Amino acid sequence: MQSPARLAARPNSVIMQPTTQCLPMDCTYCYLPFRKTKNLMPVDVARAVAKPVNLWAAEDTFEVVWHGGEPLATGRKHLAALMAPFEGVKHSVQTNAALVDDAWCGFIQEHDMHIGVSIDGPEDMNTHRVTLAGHRGFRVTMRGIERLQRHGIPFSAIAVVSDPNPDDAARFYEFFAELGVTTLGVNVEEEEGVNRGAVDADPVRAAEFWAALADAWRANPVIRLREIQRVLNFAGAVLGGHDTAPGPASAPWDPMPTISYDGGVIMLSPELAGFTDARFDDFTTGNVLREGLDVLVAEAEERTPWIPEFWQGVDACRATCPAFAFCGGAHAANRYFEHDGRFDGTRTRYCTTAKIALLEGVTQHACAHAH
Repeated sequence: MQSPARLAARPNSVIMQPTTQCLPMDCTYCYLPFRKTKNLMPVDVARAVAKPVNLWAAEDTFEVVWHGGEPLATGRKHLAALMAPFEGVKHSVQTNAALVDDAWCGFIQEHDMHIGVSIDGPEDMNTHRVTLAGHRGFRVTMRGIERLQRHGIPFSAIAVVSDPNPDDAARFYEFFAELGVTTLGVNVEEEEGVNRGAVDADPVRAAEFWAALADAWRANPVIRLREIQRVLNFAGAVLGGHDTAPGPASAPWDPMPTISYDGGVIMLSPELAGFTDARFDDFTTGNVLREGLDVLVAEAEERTPWIPEFWQGVDACRATCPAFAFCGGAHAANRYFEHDGRFDGTRTRYCTTAKIALLEGVTQHACAHAH
């Protein structure tokens, strides 16, 4: 068995699933298996998670991320009850913004929450974001964003790019720059969970997309672009003469526990929540209603049969991939869903388009602007 030191002794954040339901959206690329079912997290689950989290938060900055489903579908009263046991943490919520109204804005301000909005760029780039009624979801999300803006609430954004077309990169970036987002995260569509329809992206074209996106950012650097920043941080560490690069390649992995609505704990990959497997059962390390989250984190590798197999895949990446120092190895869920239920495979489509192509594209951009 691999050494437990491969996982950090304590997480920096915990992801809480207050409900599995997503209202009013039914995005075609969504990986969640129960997004049409309203399973609510009991308050007892939040209380159990808060016990060790409050101790961790007393030592260092700690984030509690509310991520569904659609967290706002939980309702203000119940979400407030779930948040109440936590002390000294930073609360964040990732939302489609469709339910945001004046009352929710007041709730967000009262609880000093960070807001992340899921939107994929201009309206014509949001064709995969549809409502349960089959209508395009762009306008309902924009109504929520406009409400946040009127209340002066800053927000970040996460965008899913199904077709990384370099010709669209500048217009894509300027959309978010004009919205005034604080940070933009860009996810190339992944094949995972119940989404089995992701189309293979050409790695060369994907690299050109990242290069064009870096060009757009350089021309108007008014927002923090998460992926570009990751490459710049990596390059800075290498050029600064560090013996090892930052990140999973040289440091213990953040266990990043996800707490499903019923208290089940999934380490490393939130996307595995709700799925079962003949070899690994339900991928959980345990349940916070039976064991403390601090115990589950400390004993994760002993309690979780799939994690040692995952480390085998990480080691195979280390031995074979020239981009490993930057990437640190493919994410667990991507390995599982792209490699027929195995965690010890190596390169995934996600690696190719969102890690390797990212590094190559930003490098191309840097070389073009070196002088």
